[in-house]
Amino acid sequence: MKSKYSLPQDGGLIVEGTPKDIIHRYEKIPTSIFESESDGVNYVADVIVEAICEHEKSGGKRLFALGLTTGQTPLGVYRELVKRYQRREVSFKGVEVYSLDEFYPIKAAEQQSRNYRIHEDFLSHVDILPENVHIIDGSVPVDKVSEYCAAYDHMARNIDLMVIGFGVQGQIGFNEPGSYAKSTTRMVQLTYQSRKAQSGLFFGVENTPKMAITMGLNTVMNAKRIILMAWGEDKAEIVRKVVEGEATTLIPASMLQNHPNIEAVVDDPAADCLTAKKAPWLVGPCDWTPRLVRKAVVWLCSVVKKPILKLTYKDYIENSLGALLDAVGISYDSVNIKVFNDLQHTITGWPGGKPNADDSTRPVPSTPFPKRVVIFSPHPDDDVISMGGTFIRLVEQGHDVHVAYETSGNVAVHDDVVIQNLDTARELGFGDHVDEVRKIIASKKKGEPEPRALLDIKGAIRRAEARAAVRSFGLNENTNAHFLNLPFYETGGIKKGQRTDKDIEIIIDLLQKVKPHQIYLAGDLADPHGTHRVCTEAVLEALSRLEGEAWLKDCVVWLYRGAWMEWEIGMVDMAVPLSPDELIKKRHAIYRHLSQKDIVPFPGDDTREFWQRAEERTQNTARLYDLLGMAEYQAIEVFVKMKL
Repeated sequence: MKSKYSLPQDGGLIVEGTPKDIIHRYEKIPTSIFESESDGVNYVADVIVEAICEHEKSGGKRLFALGLTTGQTPLGVYRELVKRYQRREVSFKGVEVYSLDEFYPIKAAEQQSRNYRIHEDFLSHVDILPENVHIIDGSVPVDKVSEYCAAYDHMARNIDLMVIGFGVQGQIGFNEPGSYAKSTTRMVQLTYQSRKAQSGLFFGVENTPKMAITMGLNTVMNAKRIILMAWGEDKAEIVRKVVEGEATTLIPASMLQNHPNIEAVVDDPAADCLTAKKAPWLVGPCDWTPRLVRKAVVWLCSVVKKPILKLTYKDYIENSLGALLDAVGISYDSVNIKVFNDLQHTITGWPGGKPNADDSTRPVPSTPFPKRVVIFSPHPDDDVISMGGTFIRLVEQGHDVHVAYETSGNVAVHDDVVIQNLDTARELGFGDHVDEVRKIIASKKKGEPEPRALLDIKGAIRRAEARAAVRSFGLNENTNAHFLNLPFYETGGIKKGQRTDKDIEIIIDLLQKVKPHQIYLAGDLADPHGTHRVCTEAVLEALSRLEGEAWLKDCVVWLYRGAWMEWEIGMVDMAVPLSPDELIKKRHAIYRHLSQKDIVPFPGDDTREFWQRAEERTQNTARLYDLLGMAEYQAIEVFVKMKL
């Protein structure tokens, strides 16, 4: 299914009629920005198919050489290429493929190997000839590795098109920060950072290979054409460094800036830190919508370190915002006061609307009251972590609030937590299954999905925690907490399946039952194939299929953020302030998710607990509002309204 999740564009750089040299003036690698990953994927697939077909027409005797990588970034491209092959738009019989890297040591049949993945995701579904598939061999005897790498490097020196992604540190393949520009195909030692990033595939850092074989930067530079891909906001900062920063071996992908035929292809979230998106007024002419004006004023406040109402004409002129004044007027009222009032009106203590109140400047209408509300939570704790304060207010203010836990979250429960829960049941006299479950845990095999019996127990633990959390602030956990257990998630491993009609139908059933006036969704734009993104797109697909339903005409979708990132103030449509006591209530609700406290199998680089991340994020948002001249609050949860 095509991605349905992208934020609407509201103002920005005027591309049509503006010379390309101006649009790309800050870019050292020409960059194409697409509204969604799906659009970017289609563009890259177009380039690949066109290049293969042109090569065939030219009558060249040699095969078309295509360089590829694995991972999440190219997954959409591979799926699209398979569709085009199935539609007979392209044949891969005249193509040879070279892979970028491989773990070492690892066998091709192991599910974590690059070899397995590239076949599973792409090669096994097209007509490429086996003898034309050149995948780095991770099982070469160690005393033969140098000789093997030299031979592989020689073969890979004639690649026509290299299509690759890069890591959050700018890694190309396993060329870690510090890799030298003239590096060739070789064995490398993986940093702890890289092993940790890959540990989810191997069920722990301790099981993750310490070595890998990778093409070198010089090998990649020999390709006739290179397409660099990046999707999702977690890549935004590194995209800026690669595309606009200085070339440095500390960011390997930046070393490709000198390639004569290279292009970066990114989606809108991944482009967020590029100057053309972050501060388009520095690049060229802009469409000055009210939202862009607000964004520019907030940006200016951060540059000159002043609140909105203290900005001067000189501040605007000296920071390239003269065009803004030309567009909206140079009076104090036309910019400063207007933006100040605009932001002030986003703040409300009544996220469901205040009854019998003048709602002309409020983000939520006062009627109907009470409202029917559905909060979609990708995992069984995202609701309280991400918008717990707002959730509590909606319940306490009398709305009919339902929470829908979209996935079981079972793989995020540590085995020790399972034993502890069963031991508690044994101590209470409710049955002794400890030894039985210990045997199931002992039967687990490295790299294979967890046994279903164990996953069922872990899912039950997370359901009990979610019920306890919402019960702590008064929601009826028996009637208003819904556990959807979307099938796409239930693979038993880190790699999830694709969403299907079964997932959509489950969501449609709930929506038709509740007929909500408000829907809250996770607005995470990182990792297009991650659980949060897939869950959100599943809800949007369900809503699109319900088009025409009478209740949907009055329904508003609000997007919240996860524990790691927050909406920029310039984008916010509703800001819900939290008092110190409400912040503690939210914290206590998060505490109920005991299996996620202290011991989390996949915590990433952030060692803070979820409640700490949530509090620091919302308190920082409150500080930003304060610095802009708004009232000072303990914490603020913010939301973006999504137009259906």
